[in-house]
Amino acid sequence: MVIAIIGILAALLLPVLAKSKAKAEAVTCSNNLQQLSLAWILYTEDNGDLLVNNHGVPETLALRQTWANNVEDWQSSDDNTNLVYLTDSKLGPYANRSARIYKCPSDREPAPNGPRIRSMSMNAMVGNPGELTNRFNPLYRQFYKTAEVPSPSGIFVFLDEQADTLNDGFFVNRLDDYVWGNVPGSYHNGAVSLSFVDGHRESHRWVVPDTVRTVRGTKIDSFPATPHTDFDWLKLRTSVKKS
Repeated sequence: MVIAIIGILAALLLPVLAKSKAKAEAVTCSNNLQQLSLAWILYTEDNGDLLVNNHGVPETLALRQTWANNVEDWQSSDDNTNLVYLTDSKLGPYANRSARIYKCPSDREPAPNGPRIRSMSMNAMVGNPGELTNRFNPLYRQFYKTAEVPSPSGIFVFLDEQADTLNDGFFVNRLDDYVWGNVPGSYHNGAVSLSFVDGHRESHRWVVPDTVRTVRGTKIDSFPATPHTDFDWLKLRTSVKKS
C-alpha cells in the first residue's frame, strides 16, 4: 500500500517538477540573451555606433572576426566545443569572456564530440555581413549602425535557433520566399526567446505547428512556411524594405 501511494505521488509530482525546470531554463535563456545583448550594445558604443560583424560560414572560418567565431555541425568539428571561439570573438571582451551566455540550457542535443557551445544566432540584417552583403535580401535594408534602425524596439538582434539549422551565427531567410532555411528555436513550450536593438527581450510562442521542430541531431532541408503566420511575425521584426 505504501509503495502504491509513493508511486501515485511520484506520478503527480514529476510533471510539476518538469514544468518548474522548463520555466527555470526559460529564465536562464532570457538572462543569457540579456547579457549577450548588453555586450552587443557596449561594442557598438565603443565603436562609433558601428554594429559588430555578422559573418556567414566561409568568412567566419577564414577570418574568425565576427560576433561568434564558430561554425557548428553534427560531426566532430572543433567549432562545436572550443570555447575560445566565443570568448575571443568580437563580443568576447564586452561579455567578460563568458561563453555560457551564447547557449540556451534547453538546447541539449550534443555533437559526436561533446555538447555544442552555442544556441544563439544574430539577425542577418543587423551588423556587417561582409561578403554576404545583399546576397539574400537585396531589397531590404542592412543595418550597419543603430542610428539606421527606424524602430529599435521592433527589430530583433539575437534569438535561439533550432539546432538542426544552426551553423554560423548568421540567421537568414529570404524574406519574400516564405521558406524556412534557418528555423527559429521553440525550446520553451513552443516559444522562441529574442532580444531587440533597444535591449528589451521577448518570448514569442509560435502558432503554426510546423514551425516547432524537434531537434534530430542532423542537418534538415528547408521547408515551406505554410501558413505564413509565424514567418510574417519574424519577417516584420527582421528589416524593412528599401525606399
